[in-house]
Amino acid sequence: MNESLEKSYQRQRETIHELLETGRFNQIRSLLNVLRPADVAVLLESSPPKERRIVWNLFSESDQSEILHEIDEGFIEGLLADKSAEELFPVIDQIVSDDDLIDVLQHLPDTITFQLLQSMTTQDRARVETLLSYPEDTAGGLMDTDTISVRPRVSVDVVLRYLRRHETLPATTDKIFVVNSQNKYLGLVHLSKLVVSDPSRTVREIMTTDFDPISAETPETEVASKFERYDLISAPVIDKDGSLIGRITIDDVVDVIMEQADKSLLGLAGLAEDEDTFAPIFKTVRSRAIWLGANLGTAFLASAVINIFEDTIEKVVALAILMPIVASMGGVAGSQTLTLAIRSEALGQLVDSNQIWLIKRELAVGAINGFVWAAIVAAAATIVFDDMLLGGIIASALIINLLIAALAGAVLPGVLKSIGADPAISGSVVLTTITDVVGFMSFLGLASFFYA
Repeated sequence: MNESLEKSYQRQRETIHELLETGRFNQIRSLLNVLRPADVAVLLESSPPKERRIVWNLFSESDQSEILHEIDEGFIEGLLADKSAEELFPVIDQIVSDDDLIDVLQHLPDTITFQLLQSMTTQDRARVETLLSYPEDTAGGLMDTDTISVRPRVSVDVVLRYLRRHETLPATTDKIFVVNSQNKYLGLVHLSKLVVSDPSRTVREIMTTDFDPISAETPETEVASKFERYDLISAPVIDKDGSLIGRITIDDVVDVIMEQADKSLLGLAGLAEDEDTFAPIFKTVRSRAIWLGANLGTAFLASAVINIFEDTIEKVVALAILMPIVASMGGVAGSQTLTLAIRSEALGQLVDSNQIWLIKRELAVGAINGFVWAAIVAAAATIVFDDMLLGGIIASALIINLLIAALAGAVLPGVLKSIGADPAISGSVVLTTITDVVGFMSFLGLASFFYA
């Protein structure tokens, strides 16, 4: 999208917001009719809840179905939660893609989902229930069952005539899949190769068998990694018996990548991954209070460490002035290592075999930075307070804390993941606690020893 077009959409959104404030709904409807579903989705996501519901209800059921295909999953519940199954069925019935349908059903109350399933045909219900059986963060939860498959013995000419019988092919179709009579996956044929092959040749002669299909239980992060590594547009999905059950397309993978990026960014601030910019006040308060409470607990712990050395601080007032430097430097250094480790794990680059190398590298970096900045801070402290011993103490504390910060930042993601915690969300809180406690303990402990 070029810059002028984006500015045009922004002006339209601003105009719609202004018209909503004055209640001129007919003019709003006229403006909305020229927007594409993807642009409407952005408009809804950037509107407060009250305005969001008004805009949503201005669309027909068929338009709502198209918008649901584009809107972020986190907003589906808010748009549909107050609707009955009877009101939702006309919208649900017009959703073409299975993966989009599953996204909607997974964000509705169980009773509504059950009623909607009961209203479907037996065949559709069985297909949807199969998809719902897979967790939403796996390949099975991402996939679409709308696939084209052929047998290996048929000729290219037969396949081409079969494809021409379709009015349209499934969206993002760049390959067709080859299965046997039991629907077991055998390989695939790229459409680009199919259309240039001799019509008399068989599918077996032109198909590719060196591409491993994706298991339905594969985590979505691994799916995204595979798409990125092999520049895929679509990929087959098989069940535990090797039967072809669907396919994943690049548009679903892009959504996963965006969600993971949002999750990591919000997690570093202790926010939930489904945080809504325009969520109600009390819902936002509840979601943030947990991490504020956790942070308060760690702050009390750091304060308790400081309290242990109260007598030393009273004797050497300069310690109170310099304490934040040690903790802050350790926190920044640790955050750099932690962020790098979390990113590397997400990209599949950090594994057990190379984690020791990373730890050694980060310790070396921490040591070098520690000595460099310790020398600078020590010189400054010595000059300002005219106390060489104090400069040596803060230098030693800085080196200790930067080494511990580097070690913690490299190790924490693996440790937290092993106990079921999300490193992106809880890592920064734990790291801050470690660097604060170690920083204060080393600095004040050394000061107590030498000034005793």
